[in-house]
Amino acid sequence: MLGTVLWSLMMGASALAGIAHWVDHSRVATITLTFTLGAALAFPTALYPACQMARRFDTGRRFACFFLALGVATVGFTALVFAFQYVASVASWHEGVSLHDLADWLLFTTATALYQFAVLGLRLYFPYGLLALFAFGLWFATRLR
Repeated sequence: MLGTVLWSLMMGASALAGIAHWVDHSRVATITLTFTLGAALAFPTALYPACQMARRFDTGRRFACFFLALGVATVGFTALVFAFQYVASVASWHEGVSLHDLADWLLFTTATALYQFAVLGLRLYFPYGLLALFAFGLWFATRLR
């Protein structure tokens, strides 16, 4: 539980460091909470498979397991949370979508959200999020025996 709280706070702080200069404080809060929630969902999801896989390896490979699992899960869950917010926001602009068009609309709107996250959101993990990922990877690699 402590790891989840620390990881989510670090990812929220990493995002906040990149956007703290923005004038629109409601968007700053929303983006910071998006990164915090994504990290909170990712940490326990990534920890279990990484621990199961890393037990049989040496320290260097354990680090790689934790680094990869935590990094991919964090980016994936944060992108998913961003996509949910994006779809909800775009849905409020449309009067109604027929059931026939709903699947296409949802698919392309989600793809657009994921693309925008990849282009605009991933930069908020640098440099502090990457440093935290290294630190957590080392911490778990040396802790697991």
